[in-house]
Amino acid sequence: MPEAAPPPLPLLAAASSPAAGPLQRARRRQLQQHRRGWRRPRGLLAWGALVAFFFVMNWWMFSRLQDPEARPHFRLRRHPPRADAAARNSSSLSTLEEVAGTAKGKGPHRVMLTRLLALAAHALAEAETRPEPKDLWEEPINATMWRPCSDQRDWEASEGTNGYIMISANGGINQQRVAICNAVTISRLLNATLVIPKFLYSNVWLDKSQFGDIYQEDYFINYLKSDIRIVKDLPVELQSLDLEVIGSLVNDTDVMKEAKPSLYVKKILPILLRNRVVHFIGFGNRLSFDPIPSDLQRLRCRCNFHALRFVPKIQEMGALLVERLHGHKSHLSPLKDSLLGQFAVKSAPSANKSDASKYLAVHLRFEIDMVAYSLCYFGGGKDEEDQLEAYRQIHFPVLTELKKTTKLPPAAFLRSEGKCPLAPEEAVLMLAAIGFKRSTNIYIAGAEIYGGRHRMAAISRLYPALLTKETLLSPSELEPFKNFSSQLAALDFIACAAADAFAMTDPGSQFSSLVQGYRMYYGGGNLPTIRPNKRRLASIFVKNGTIEWQEFQTRVRKLIQQTKQVHERPVARSIFRHPRCPECMCRTEH
Repeated sequence: MPEAAPPPLPLLAAASSPAAGPLQRARRRQLQQHRRGWRRPRGLLAWGALVAFFFVMNWWMFSRLQDPEARPHFRLRRHPPRADAAARNSSSLSTLEEVAGTAKGKGPHRVMLTRLLALAAHALAEAETRPEPKDLWEEPINATMWRPCSDQRDWEASEGTNGYIMISANGGINQQRVAICNAVTISRLLNATLVIPKFLYSNVWLDKSQFGDIYQEDYFINYLKSDIRIVKDLPVELQSLDLEVIGSLVNDTDVMKEAKPSLYVKKILPILLRNRVVHFIGFGNRLSFDPIPSDLQRLRCRCNFHALRFVPKIQEMGALLVERLHGHKSHLSPLKDSLLGQFAVKSAPSANKSDASKYLAVHLRFEIDMVAYSLCYFGGGKDEEDQLEAYRQIHFPVLTELKKTTKLPPAAFLRSEGKCPLAPEEAVLMLAAIGFKRSTNIYIAGAEIYGGRHRMAAISRLYPALLTKETLLSPSELEPFKNFSSQLAALDFIACAAADAFAMTDPGSQFSSLVQGYRMYYGGGNLPTIRPNKRRLASIFVKNGTIEWQEFQTRVRKLIQQTKQVHERPVARSIFRHPRCPECMCRTEH
């Protein structure tokens, strides 16, 4: 029933006259009650209108996420020739609705992301005019107390007279890098001569690159000549030996993971002395980080942070990549000198570096191999499960057989324990929560994301200024690296290491760990790395149905802030990932 209109003004005036009698006073009280009753619904209507306004705004922001016509394109602001290509690439992105529709059933994880993404879109729109958190692009002040010093030596060069060590490293560029430096360390331990490492061909990485295609051989040999003897080939008289027959082939089943130095002295040295050569096959993570003599630990740091320099072809393209990301020729720094060599620009640092020249690098470790190996579920229904199982049967047959004979933890448990890689949807929520503005330039590192552009829809909707090496470099510039995944990964490594801020989505990733260590070693306390605790992040995501954005933002920021704390390397932690220790870095008091 419609509300009654207020009485006309003359009647109101008469009702309020001091000369009014009892009847008039009674009527005046009646009219006042009526007016209060009329104002109360009007207040409720105003409140309802306000609530409706915010609801409409949230709906509008979310519709922007899902409307293909409203979809912004990737923007490449400082390299115009590639901007159109970036726009063409993003124009095929599917909507979040389409992504959700790929699953046969409805899972809570997908619903959570849809709701939180809508809240994030609204929050980013509101935050665009506000300043970012002060510590977003900074490390804690005590990070400046550590400086590189693993280049210092206090020993004589090893003569390498006990024989020759060969390695054929497996995995991608990151696993190979660790294997190289472990081989250098073992060669010193056993007084052996190291033969330039070989790389095994992988049916996952599909890359035939060898050491000299990625790293400078002569620089490597000369830089470490004060530590060990290195040669390019095995002597002719030993090349005809059948190493398997004489017992000189050592694979990963012969040496346990992260073995102590004493095992090599006890088990490998006798073979070396007897046959004059030992060939390690695989050699992934086969040397412990503790306990190990401090001078050998320092040698391992020296190898990783000083001796391994990319070949000029990679350095030159990496320098071009960083220049286009920053929008200018950035000044020389120890990090850029190590990464880019002669192609590092030797100019004075700019006193007024604008925010527009900053960029965030994000390593999305969400390739199909990672997704399949994790045994996690990502909302794709039976189609996803069948596809990943087929991939496991081809690339991870041991895991497939293990599933048949062993009861493995369910996907929900793996997620709650932080064992699943962050999907692009989860990664973008983390970035929005900690305060990166919608206009932030974001460099995406990694190989082809599982789910392709359908999966990337969420992140590109919230952060349209996405950049990759494919959008920053022309096809002709990328042509020399085509079909060489390790060399392409080297370009990603350079872009991530040189970024103003770096965010990893899987702290267990070898690539992210190496980038983090490089930034920690050379950054001078000015290159922050965002490392999510996936277990704690999962405990926040599990409240997706009820959590509001303010609480979500507060909890995620607290989580990330705690991971930024500066501390010395914990016992047994990788020095490639965390070089803040006396063997690798020196601490100075301010």
